Amino acid sequence: MRIYLIGFMGCGKTYWSKILSKKLTIPFFDLDEKITEQAGKSITAIFREDGEEYFRQIEKETLYILTESHDTFVMACGGGTPCYFNNIDYLNKNGTTVWINCSVDCLHTRLVKEKEKRPLIRNLSDDELKAFIVKKIGDRRIYYQQAAVTLNEDQQTLTDLLTKVFEA
Repeated sequence: MRIYLIGFMGCGKTYWSKILSKKLTIPFFDLDEKITEQAGKSITAIFREDGEEYFRQIEKETLYILTESHDTFVMACGGGTPCYFNNIDYLNKNGTTVWINCSVDCLHTRLVKEKEKRPLIRNLSDDELKAFIVKKIGDRRIYYQQAAVTLNEDQQTLTDLLTKVFEA
């Protein structure tokens, strides 16, 4: 069983992945953490020094390595992971994809507090951040909607998550 949680940054992918992996007693992977281990530097440093294109290539390679070397896990993917290199097709082919669909207002509230840790938004004002969220979600929704399971994060419980994952 491979479960991939996808969705916009700040939606709760890591939070729910950890809870789900603990409940199912299967390994948890945070794709961004694995990328930083492989690259030997932070996501912020990769973006700054090597650019987003390089990051996306490492992201794809790390995703494939983890998937092909483990039969069972829960993975918190990066917000853009399903949107590049046909990764959404790869994810759907190799496991159950779960889109954590969080409202713009919820995302904005969370991300305002986390800007320094996130290279794509660190230099945005609060108003620019909201516009960025709206635009990026509009761009990415076509990929997120291809997930096998959709959860509305604003009202989720572990029971809801488990039920939907095992119905997929």
